[in-house]
This record gives sequence, C-alpha cells and structure tokens, in this order.
Amino acid sequence: MAALKKRSGGEVRFTGVGGPSMEAQGLTSLFPLSDLAVMGFAEIIPHLPRLIRRLRETASDIVKQKPDLVVTVDSPGFSLRLAQRLRGSGIPVIHYVAPQLWAWLPGRGRKLSSLFDHVMALLPFEPEFFTRYDVDCTYVGHPVLESGADRGDGKAFRAKHDLASDATLISVLPGSRSTEINRLLPVFGAGLAKVAGERDNVTAVISTVDAVRDAVAAATKDWPIETIVVTDQAEKFDGFAASDVALTKSGTITLELALARLPMVVCYRVSRLTAFLARRLISVTNVALVNLMAGRQIVPELLQDDCTPEHVRDEILKLLNGDTLRADQIKGFDEVVKRLGKPTPKPSERAADFLLQWLKQHKQPTASAKA
Repeated sequence: MAALKKRSGGEVRFTGVGGPSMEAQGLTSLFPLSDLAVMGFAEIIPHLPRLIRRLRETASDIVKQKPDLVVTVDSPGFSLRLAQRLRGSGIPVIHYVAPQLWAWLPGRGRKLSSLFDHVMALLPFEPEFFTRYDVDCTYVGHPVLESGADRGDGKAFRAKHDLASDATLISVLPGSRSTEINRLLPVFGAGLAKVAGERDNVTAVISTVDAVRDAVAAATKDWPIETIVVTDQAEKFDGFAASDVALTKSGTITLELALARLPMVVCYRVSRLTAFLARRLISVTNVALVNLMAGRQIVPELLQDDCTPEHVRDEILKLLNGDTLRADQIKGFDEVVKRLGKPTPKPSERAADFLLQWLKQHKQPTASAKA
C-alpha cells in the first residue's frame, strides 16, 4: 500500500478490511481483522455465523463502492469465497499471496482461474506451477525479504532489558490467533521450564501482536523463567539477533527466522479432527514453510502428539549444545533465502508496479483502489 501511494503520486484510495499496518496507510477497516483470525477445519465451525456475516458485509461493500480493483490478500478460506461472490460484478479481483496448492490439493489450482483475474506469487517457482492450471500468475517476491528480520540489533536488545551477555535467550513465537496461543503456550512454558532445569539464566522473549498481548502476558506470568513480551516488529527482530535459539509455531515466521539465521524448533497443534482431515489433504512430508522451501527437513517439526514439553526440551537443548546442528540449520537457511529470489527491486514495489500496470492495460484507473 505504501508503494502504491508512492508509485501513483498519492492518487490512490483504499477501503476494505485490514489490520493496524494497513490502517496506518490510510485504510478504515470495515471490521476488526481479528474477526477473521481462525485457523483449522474444526476450529472454524463455532465461528461460522460471524465469518459468513463478515463475508457478506465485505462483498456488499465492494459492490457498493465499485472500486477499480479488488486485491485479496492471503487468507484463501475467506478470499476465495469473496472472489466467488464477486463473480459477475464486473469488478476485477487480483489475489496477492498464491495459495500453497503445490503443498496440498494441487488439483484445486483449476478453480483459481475462474475466480481471479490474476494471482501475485511470493515464490519464484509458483508461476510455473499455476500455469499448468491456466491461472495467470506473476512472481513479485516475498515481503519477508524487506522485513528487516536480518537487521536486528542484539546488543541493544540485551542492554535495554539488562540481560547478561552469557544469558540464554530464547525467542518464543506462539502466533497471533487465540487458538494457537491457547494450544502452544502451555507446552512452550512447560518445555522451557525443563530447559531451565538444565541450564542457568534462561530468559524467553515472547513476540506477539497487540490484539493478544494481554492474553499472552496472562498465560506466561507464572512461567518459572524470566519473560519479556514484545509487540513492536523492530524489537522482535532485535530479539532475534540477541537470541540463541527460537521456539516457534509453523508459518511465515519460519522464513523471518531463517533470514535472521536463528536456529529454531517448529511446533504446531490443532484439534484432533482438524489433524485427521489435514493428513488426508496434505501431500507433502513437512509442513514448516522453511522445510518446504528447502525440499527437506532442516529444522525439527514437533506436530500434534509430538508437541510435548519433553520433546521441546530435548530439541532446544540439542540446538543450544550442538554447534554442528546449528551450523547445518544456518546453511539450510541460506539456501532457502537464496530461493526466495533477489531482494531488489523490493517485493512491495514489484507488487505495486504490477497492479498499476495491470490497471493501465485493462481499464482506465480513477482514483480509488480496494485492498
């Protein structure tokens, strides 16, 4: 959005649904983005009435606003249904962040061609994949490359929080959804307590978002180790640079950690029903994005029944005590970052340039855009 404003000389207006970062760029969100923050097949069921209502409200607002372009961002469960509702409206829809259908249900790629006018991909190999299913797709680069994850100041972080240079610091990343926090933090806390039983002076820096900061603080206040809760992105990256190892949920965050070259243990837990269904849909061996990008397991994955305090302790201690394991992970991270593509031009600028060029080719833009 910032790049669009810069590239268009400010001649762009945003309406739609988004979080604090998008609102900082001038978006007034129709409703809190947290209303859509639900993940998992079984987990969605209790929230279906609200999700359907929000879907209907969003589609209705788009038809009323008649924007030059709708840009749906990630969230395929919501975005694909929204695009379906907009079919026949005459309003073009471009999807940003190609669904990872190469990892599960690749045949669903055919459906995208009837829903979106174009798809913007984050990974270099995705356009070739989607072309097989007649989906117009362009690689614009992964925003993690300009996130700043590799530019944290570890010394400043330790000084700010009065941490000794020899203190063991562990970055903890439980996610931003309440379901993730509720499932992962108890396991993380118990696992790190066991780590602290074998190492002195252990501190956890827990990175989250403002919307769930209070819930995270409440869930970790009784941990038997010192905890530091941060929500600022720059401070999160400083925490990465200061840390010895990371304990994280699965997802894009693993690419940020790879860019920071911070060895990690990846964990995830969902309901048993969701896990049962996922095992029948996913066609890949690994689920962590950093492993998928590497084409092999370079970081340990503790999923479902393997996500236990004992396993967390064991894997964290292996990394803290094993220079070879750490070096192997970092070597793998460098391969993954290379596969993400070149950081220049910036992915945000590539995306903005593509959108403006697409509008120029397909219709005369007015002064509005929909995100």
